[in-house]
Amino acid sequence: MRNSTLLKLQTAIFAFLCVGISMANAETGKPIQKKDFFPHSATTEKFNESWSYQFIFDNGTKAYMNIASLHIPASGRKIGCDLSFWNFKGKSYSVGRQYPKERLVTQKEKNRITIKEEYILENLPGKGHRVFFRTSKNGDFLLDLTFASAFQGIASLNNTEKLGKESYTQFLHIPYGRVSGIIAYNSDTLKVKGYAMMDHSYQTDQPTEIAKRIITFSTRQGNTPFSGKIGIDKNNKLFGYAIKFSAGNKTILKPASLMVNGKAYTGDQFPTGTLEIVWDDNSKTLIQANKPQQKFSLLNNFDGWLAKKAAKVMMGGEPFFYRGQNKDSEGRIIDWSISGL
Repeated sequence: MRNSTLLKLQTAIFAFLCVGISMANAETGKPIQKKDFFPHSATTEKFNESWSYQFIFDNGTKAYMNIASLHIPASGRKIGCDLSFWNFKGKSYSVGRQYPKERLVTQKEKNRITIKEEYILENLPGKGHRVFFRTSKNGDFLLDLTFASAFQGIASLNNTEKLGKESYTQFLHIPYGRVSGIIAYNSDTLKVKGYAMMDHSYQTDQPTEIAKRIITFSTRQGNTPFSGKIGIDKNNKLFGYAIKFSAGNKTILKPASLMVNGKAYTGDQFPTGTLEIVWDDNSKTLIQANKPQQKFSLLNNFDGWLAKKAAKVMMGGEPFFYRGQNKDSEGRIIDWSISGL
């Protein structure tokens, strides 16, 4: 009888400890507020802030759009905008523009951010959020998409992280949402539907000065994890988070380790095999980084040899984006992007 009671007590203690461990790893995060969507005050000279979108359309086309507030040496603070189309009728196109910081206008009463009415983020992130991009440079570009539905994002409890002497803050505003609208290049216009994710981050220095690699991924199914954005800094510290959906609940996943072909990945080079992200709940996300669909250089958006050389010096090298798609070990379709010098 005594042994039976002892066994039950040990079992109960073990179960309690397991629950405690599980609860410790399951961070519920915190709501993202309206003020988090709008531009933040620059706290340093090299302060950098960006709003980024990854659109995956049902017809096989992809679009990537960014708006950023950044410091340009000898020029001061500027607003940068860029748009890339992949597999637009079998071809890829990209464009980048730069404007004085005064062109970025915040209209909080209208829940709107605009640049010359040529680039518009309208309505708070969620259902009804509209993304508009129009410019004429190296061709006529147009993107006008609205979220028909969206899962509401959450932020990590410590979404401002210290990375050496710098700090990094991240919001996954829309981990997954269905979008529809039009995209166009010159006289070709496509009506599109698909899914998208949106993230927003700011840091006290240029991203390339803080991180060796940034990894963004999203899934088109309603299983876990939906999407995430993580990085590895110059001291090999992992940062960022993903959002996991399960049984209607949202939890935060933090990267525990990165592996490539069974070895620890330091981020010094682009991964040459399957990149394995191990999360703090011991789940994994697999990215076949050695099979990118696209290798895109950000310098493509700069005009002329001199401008490209100046940008390369400013960023400390040539910033590339490796982008692709694959199925992971659980059969999820992962759309991913890996950036770095």
